[in-house]
Amino acid sequence: MAGDTNAHAMVEADHLAAVRGRTRVFTGVALRVAAGEALLVTGPNGSGKTTLLRILAGLTTPAEGHVRFHGDVVAPFDARRRDGIAFAGHLPALKDELSAAENLRAMIALSGMHPMETQIVGALEWVQLSPQRALPTRVLSQGQRRRIGLARLAIVDKPVWILDEPTTALDGDGAAVLTSLVVRHLEGGGCAIIATHQRLDVPQAATLSLA
Repeated sequence: MAGDTNAHAMVEADHLAAVRGRTRVFTGVALRVAAGEALLVTGPNGSGKTTLLRILAGLTTPAEGHVRFHGDVVAPFDARRRDGIAFAGHLPALKDELSAAENLRAMIALSGMHPMETQIVGALEWVQLSPQRALPTRVLSQGQRRRIGLARLAIVDKPVWILDEPTTALDGDGAAVLTSLVVRHLEGGGCAIIATHQRLDVPQAATLSLA
């Protein structure tokens, strides 16, 4: 569980269970995340972190339980859930032949937004990719490729962030950039649910451990 029970919950889940084949991955998972709060989901590989995040994002149906957004039960794949969530999967969805700026613009377009060039430049500067913004993505390191996804978060206006292992391939500076983005999002009234093996220094962050 996360958050003050008196605060307005943005995301809640009760009695969630997930099954993979004939194996029950987890059961009885409950959580509550309010505006201005973060929930860090931890656990060993195979414990169901990605599955849980996909259930919360509405990309997978739970075997049991339900998810509520702003107090309302919303079915998986519902447009209201899609409109309110910025989901970042474990692997960056990038095209090698496009530049960092072109990939960022394409990613944001999938959210229905058409950012101005100044927003693209500013977001890449925020994540320290300005010198590489015109380079084809195939020549970038894994950490730099990950930063393009972080730059997307600096632009999209979604109240709920669900991030799957966003620290993968990031060095210390990259992790600091991620932390600053999350803190800014929380201070703006958003919330974040983050699966991670690495502790993030985020205020108002609770931890949910999947055994």
